[in-house]
Amino acid sequence: MQEHDARIFRGAAIPTAAVGAAAAVASSVMAGVPGLVGAALAALLVLAFFAVSAFVIAWAGPRYPHLLLPIAFLVYTTKVGVLAVALVLFGGTTAFHHNSFALTALACVIAWLTGQAVAGKRVRRLTVEPVSEGDDDSGTADSAAGAGVGSDR
Repeated sequence: MQEHDARIFRGAAIPTAAVGAAAAVASSVMAGVPGLVGAALAALLVLAFFAVSAFVIAWAGPRYPHLLLPIAFLVYTTKVGVLAVALVLFGGTTAFHHNSFALTALACVIAWLTGQAVAGKRVRRLTVEPVSEGDDDSGTADSAAGAGVGSDR
């Protein structure tokens, strides 16, 4: 993971963990132990899903830039599928408070996306990498530019 990706990851993960901890405390006060369990599961689920996405995209970006969108789509659909299976399996359980789970998950998703947006805005990342000293082909660029449209040859 590159340094700017790690800064964005930390900028999203830390606020999300803080929101998850606060939601767990509030849920335990409101709904007891099932609320605590529901909030903790939701926070861990959101952190795990977004962390896996961040690591896969950071890994695939430099190696396969032409496949970045299909890889991101595959990761997203896999997460939705795993979430759907988890919701079906735990739909009727009384092990945790469902409202605490849902509200904590929503708050953590909003915290992650906000943290990622703010951190991404603060990170100074080049959109075009400058040419290094050994890769300088200024002679061919100048000759190609001179033979362009509008020349009087």
